Amino acid sequence: MTKPVLSDPIALRIPEDMLKDIETIAKASDRSRSWVIVRALKYYLMEEGNDVLQTLKGEEQIRNGEAVDAEAFFDELMQSHQDDAA
Repeated sequence: MTKPVLSDPIALRIPEDMLKDIETIAKASDRSRSWVIVRALKYYLMEEGNDVLQTLKGEEQIRNGEAVDAEAFFDELMQSHQDDAA
């Protein structure tokens, strides 16, 4: 298995209660604190962070004219459905 490409180290201040939980999890799972933190960030990026990224992407698509008017889309969809039913 190949190792992931890592960034330069970063400094991060974490509230003491969170750090205590991170250290407890790291020790119990025989992992490093960094591993636990990166894992937590991955889950954030898959969920809430992804929502933010998708919103930004949608806003960019709108600015670039890559949007479709919802009313026109639904009209076309309904027409297509009616044509299929006929």
